[in-house]
Amino acid sequence: MFDKDKIIVDKAPQPVGLYPHARRVGNLLFLSGIGPRNPETNEAPGLKRSATGNYLEFDFAAQCHSVFKNVRTVLESSGARWEDLVDVTVFLVNMERDFHIYNQIYAEYFKDNQPCRTTVGISALPTPIAIELKCIAVIQD
Repeated sequence: MFDKDKIIVDKAPQPVGLYPHARRVGNLLFLSGIGPRNPETNEAPGLKRSATGNYLEFDFAAQCHSVFKNVRTVLESSGARWEDLVDVTVFLVNMERDFHIYNQIYAEYFKDNQPCRTTVGISALPTPIAIELKCIAVIQD
């Protein structure tokens, strides 16, 4: 039963492990962690690093806009809308540096729909990104 409800979205960044972008169970849509990577290049927007891995450029706002775009892509490809989000968990690798910017941009995207939200500071994500979202939506049939 669950296999038919696994959702892989070609227009979203590919998962970095063995998991789908989303899974539908009844009228609930559970999104796996979605990051800001560009689906075409697999690179994090606003991030440039030297050959030795040092940061040359870092634009956290660009990552915020990109992660919201990627979440919207997965939602719409799964039969849901942005307004259907009911719960958002946000993972930030640097809460002190990034929360203020994230909170301002979040308010732009969620001014009409205000899902429950949890923001967690963590030490790292599997790729060199600074933000990831885990979401739940209710699909309106």
